[in-house]
Amino acid sequence: MDEKREIRNTSYEVTVDSESRTVEGYALLFDTPSTGLPFTEVIERGALEGVLPKSDVFALLNHNQSRGVLARSNKGKGSLLLSIDTKGLKYRFEAPNTPLGDELLENLNRGEIDSSSFAFTVEKDTWERCKDGKVKRTIQKVSELYDVSPVYNAAYSQTSVYKRGMDDLEAEERRAGEESLKTYYAAIEKKFI
Repeated sequence: MDEKREIRNTSYEVTVDSESRTVEGYALLFDTPSTGLPFTEVIERGALEGVLPKSDVFALLNHNQSRGVLARSNKGKGSLLLSIDTKGLKYRFEAPNTPLGDELLENLNRGEIDSSSFAFTVEKDTWERCKDGKVKRTIQKVSELYDVSPVYNAAYSQTSVYKRGMDDLEAEERRAGEESLKTYYAAIEKKFI
């Protein structure tokens, strides 16, 4: 998997129409603080602008393409319908008449699968330390979307990408602190000379 690819889960319910094989849910929610990460993350409205027409997005069960594909939207066309509204990225597809599609429907109906997830890369983000001491990451622009997945477990996956982002923020804070100390000592030294 691409080292920069990240995976996030959305606890917003994924549903199945009991009269058909239609599965739908929200893969991501805008302006909703994350949970389960060592920092808070928010995806801004507008972060997906222009992303869907250039992405080849698969609907997978638990992000596992080796098990098979549930649906696909290749640059906006295909059996996977993706739409962006004020809440976030919504997906919809007809579960295929395959063992994987049947497994998905059975586990949705039993309540074993109740949330969604998505895999993506980031083009633009900012990191900041909040007044309460916690770190906040704001994703302003998603570079590419790879998959949307109904998942069994809504725990956030960790990647080296946001580890690097936190490391960069902490290094910047250390440099700022060192510069502040140098300025402070220079002022004291000037005072006594």
